Amino acid sequence: MKSFFLLTFLTFISIASIAQQNGAYSKGDNLLNIGIGINSSYSGGLPIGASYEKGITDDISVGANFDYLSNKYLTYKFTAIYFGARGSYHFNNLLKIQNNKLDLYGGATLGYRSFSWSDSEQNIGDEYGSGVFLGAYIGGKYYFGNAIGVFTELGEIGSTNARVGVAFKF
Repeated sequence: MKSFFLLTFLTFISIASIAQQNGAYSKGDNLLNIGIGINSSYSGGLPIGASYEKGITDDISVGANFDYLSNKYLTYKFTAIYFGARGSYHFNNLLKIQNNKLDLYGGATLGYRSFSWSDSEQNIGDEYGSGVFLGAYIGGKYYFGNAIGVFTELGEIGSTNARVGVAFKF
């Protein structure tokens, strides 16, 4: 499993490294974020997530989001999985930001949340809290070069309300 993640990570770095981009965001960009949650909306665990968006105008991108969290404590275990569609508005043109390494954005997510838990000691299992979810977020990216950078997002973005990670543009 570690080999798969390493190979995937190296593939994205290779793709991003050969991309030639001008500016922090523009129409046609492919944007990939891979990150971890700083905190959990539930009791414990380390949220991990990824999002992909495609630039459809110079200010708007659309795509998908995935978020996963699992934790085991004593006799109980829970798992939360979020997946859905997302759309972002990139504020650089509106705010007249000329820095080609900075991308400020905000948006919304609409998707499905699957939440399950079990208690091995009492031999019960139940599923609750699953269903449609709506989220909103603000974020920022800083690119070190043309295609690789870091990002942070705040808001209702899955099983966390604050995420940091690596951003790729290709």
